[in-house]
Amino acid sequence: MLSPELKSQIQGAYSRFLEAKSLKPRYGQRLMIAEIAKVLGAIQHNDEGQRDGEAAVVAVEAGTGTGKTVAYALASIPIAKAAGKRLVIATATVALQEQIVHKDLPDLLRNSGLNFSFALAKGRGRYLCLSKLDMLLQDGEAQGATAQMFAEEGFRLDVDESSQKLFTGMIEKLAGNRWDGDRDSWSEELDDAVWSRLTTDHSQCTNRHCPNFGQCAFYKAREGMTKVDVIVTNHDMVLADLALGGGAVLPDPRETLYVFDEGHHLPDKAIGHFAHFTRLRSTADWLGQVEKNLTKLLAQNPLPGDLGRLIEKVPELARELRTQQQFMFSACEQLADFKAGEDMEGRERPRHRFVGGLVPEHLRELGIELKKGFSQLTDVFTRLTELLKEAMDGEGAVGIASHQAEEWYPLFGSLLARAQGNWELWTAFTTEDPQDSPPMARWLTLAESGALFDIEVNASPILAAETLRRNLWNVAYGALVTSATLTALNSFDRFRMRAGLPKAAVTAVVPSPFLHADAGVLKVPDLKADPRDAAAHTAAIIRDLASLVEGSRGTLVLFSSRKQMQDVFDGVDREWRKRVFIQGNLSKQETLNKHKARVDSGEESVLFGLASFAEGVDLPGAYCEHVVIAKIPFAVPDDPVEAALAEWIEARGGNPFMEIAVPDASLKLVQACGRLLRTEEDRGTITLLDRRVVTQRYGKAILNALPPFRREIS
Repeated sequence: MLSPELKSQIQGAYSRFLEAKSLKPRYGQRLMIAEIAKVLGAIQHNDEGQRDGEAAVVAVEAGTGTGKTVAYALASIPIAKAAGKRLVIATATVALQEQIVHKDLPDLLRNSGLNFSFALAKGRGRYLCLSKLDMLLQDGEAQGATAQMFAEEGFRLDVDESSQKLFTGMIEKLAGNRWDGDRDSWSEELDDAVWSRLTTDHSQCTNRHCPNFGQCAFYKAREGMTKVDVIVTNHDMVLADLALGGGAVLPDPRETLYVFDEGHHLPDKAIGHFAHFTRLRSTADWLGQVEKNLTKLLAQNPLPGDLGRLIEKVPELARELRTQQQFMFSACEQLADFKAGEDMEGRERPRHRFVGGLVPEHLRELGIELKKGFSQLTDVFTRLTELLKEAMDGEGAVGIASHQAEEWYPLFGSLLARAQGNWELWTAFTTEDPQDSPPMARWLTLAESGALFDIEVNASPILAAETLRRNLWNVAYGALVTSATLTALNSFDRFRMRAGLPKAAVTAVVPSPFLHADAGVLKVPDLKADPRDAAAHTAAIIRDLASLVEGSRGTLVLFSSRKQMQDVFDGVDREWRKRVFIQGNLSKQETLNKHKARVDSGEESVLFGLASFAEGVDLPGAYCEHVVIAKIPFAVPDDPVEAALAEWIEARGGNPFMEIAVPDASLKLVQACGRLLRTEEDRGTITLLDRRVVTQRYGKAILNALPPFRREIS
């Protein structure tokens, strides 16, 4: 039970915060604070401070405008500090992460009377690698000779004039303490291709052996994390840490109270984290490069002892594996019946899916051979990187100088990472699925590879439930999951299934302060066209869209398919088309900025967007007075992970349409409707151009799960 001291500390902090900001308490916010405090403040622990008993998890759905960050921070910071634990706040997007660090937590610190310290934790890839920058700025041919051979691995050493200028500027700013090596604090936009040459990853980093370790931006930032009460990070970072056993980069989960904001993304993020893929043609080309490069390396450097013997093994292994890759490519090419289809972002992705995750036996046998080969290659590269570490330490008679080992380590580390990635894919692709567990989804995708085509082999879990249960919920001291959309069809069942929430997890919905019935109207007009007849439905939208949105300054039109979006854009009156910004022509941010600028100048502006515009897009006031939704957003039917999940549910006697398709569509529709009201002053209209909410049996449930807008159904 929550102690009286903690209760009074939380209440006092909330009162001080409201008073300092001249705010009135929000009912939903108060309720949220109470729910969190009730569950996380009552965790029992033993003499060592370890949690006793059931996993402590609370999931709170809080509508837009509740003030979630203030609610969970005010409740969880005092609880974490009282228990001697660290608080880790994880978000799904960089935008929210930065808002919490630069706005919400400083605001709370100033106005609540709570005393706490906080820091932002980012992955290694957001920080400059000083050794890479040094290498790129050095002219010494000898230093770059080996790296030059590994151009494929991202070690391209040729530096053009503009890059030279950029790299020199970076060194100068670092030297003058005017930059901290963090990509996000560099004053200009950095191109991904340029940045990838300047950063490193776990497999290439020589850690304490690096001559620049003392000045390393990543390790300086990590050191700062060990001293703070609150760490703000992202879901991927938490999942990466848990995959390494927990406590590798972030605090030990047993010593951590977690908050997952935008928590509806967590199950999908976890699936993505444990999904694997490889491209057959490009991997065969890579193996050819490895064979050529290491043969050349041996010719240039007579290497003694184990180091030489191990490197000598690689060219032959790579040659054999390359032949097996080519056999696999031919087998997949003959077998695959690539069906055209779009992914959730409307990109064309022709795929061949293995029904039930079952791979034909001859393909499985080829996959097992590849698994064995990549296992051997991984073992050799693992041993080589260990020997190079010994050489850097000056231990043992490895036979090369420590400075050469330092130069070689990142190269062999990157080779190890790629070999290991392939081994993991073939392991997942060929493993027999346990009888009572959900199977892996397995499929092939046709991919472009320059002038040629490539075949991508994929294997992915279909549910993250067991992974999250085992590695997160059961281990953590305590956890809160929150979002504006955790329920589907007014129930937490969908989220419980996908996230594997423990049976004892507490769930709650707290109301939004928005008065939906006063602020907005939901219209379902009769277009006289069934959305299942794509051509007729598209023609009806082209005919009626201009008159439907007339008078709205800012309009957002959301489509479920890129083809329909493009067809409507091409079909509307040429003059009217001039007011439309269509997703994909410019970056998302640029598209939004141009739309806002047009509205600011007093003109009407219309945005056409897909799934990523239906969530996380903030267009308050006049920027979005009308949201038009073309169809109920049912998942793309050929998504391999969703299709495999549907098969599994059906095989167990369930109804995948009612258990997955309808709840998922309902959730996405709620998110799309959430684009309309962003502040308590906003007013507007939602128009749904899909009468299945009226005509189909499941429609009523979808309609009743939407925010309580006034309804006008034709």
